[in-house]
Amino acid sequence: MNTADLDLNLLRIFDAVMRTKSVSEAGASLGLSQPATSFALAKLRKACGDTLFVRTPQGMQPTPRAQTMAEPVRHILSVVETEVFKVSEFNPFTAHRTFVFSMTDIGEMVFLPKLLKRLRVEAPNIVIKTVTIPAAQLENDLESGAVDIALGYFPDLKKANFYQQRLFNSSFVCVMRANHPVVQKRLSLKQFLTLSHAVVRAEGRSQEVVERFLMQNGLSRPIGLHIPHFMSVPYFLADTDYLVTVPLPAAVEFAKATPLKFFELPLKNAPGIELKQHWHARFHRDIASKWMRKIVYECFAEHDARLPA
Repeated sequence: MNTADLDLNLLRIFDAVMRTKSVSEAGASLGLSQPATSFALAKLRKACGDTLFVRTPQGMQPTPRAQTMAEPVRHILSVVETEVFKVSEFNPFTAHRTFVFSMTDIGEMVFLPKLLKRLRVEAPNIVIKTVTIPAAQLENDLESGAVDIALGYFPDLKKANFYQQRLFNSSFVCVMRANHPVVQKRLSLKQFLTLSHAVVRAEGRSQEVVERFLMQNGLSRPIGLHIPHFMSVPYFLADTDYLVTVPLPAAVEFAKATPLKFFELPLKNAPGIELKQHWHARFHRDIASKWMRKIVYECFAEHDARLPA
């Protein structure tokens, strides 16, 4: 028998005849007419090389071949119904699963505290793993499932197979130590362009927005320090006179670490960024992924970051 030509419906009809001992009743239970059921049964008999059922006063009785087939056929149909086409269930409170987020160190500061607090209550066994992935690799990792969600500013994830959901907008602010000797109650454009800056060159792309804006407007500033991470910013600022331009949510977090001063950029039409969550189309309908994206959205949609008083 060539199983490549097997119609799964033939097994359903076989099982129905085994249960009902009647071709007409078997057809009725499957929504088929008697002629259609008889035709299908004939095809199955030919495929098996056996009559399978014999008409008797007690109904259609199975042959020995049919009796040996009955249990495997029932098992096959059960697997199809309960495993192949079963609607997945996900109970976040009992689930044990690791979700991998791609985010920068600044993303960890902004997103993790609130997200973890929410998960501690609703999904205590869920594990969160964060990674920092180069832009060129992130697409592949989202597609393969190595990363579940990219959370933050990822302007390169625009291909057709990627979904994105806006969370909130963020402006940029200038940060310096609280007792900065030059800047007092306001930051002027002249001060911004003449005082020495520290610039973060992180894997994230947010800083490029400010650099591009300054270049397009023919503006430049002296840079005394280049660093690859945001995490050290509040600590070296405490003992230097550098200025650092960062997204507003990061400034809010820095204020918790050390006394700092914050000023809006003294630039006309200063740029901002949109913070989003991104995921691949392969996992768009995955029930666990949908749940996590819902949690992220509920935590951060229209997130209201404000300058510390």
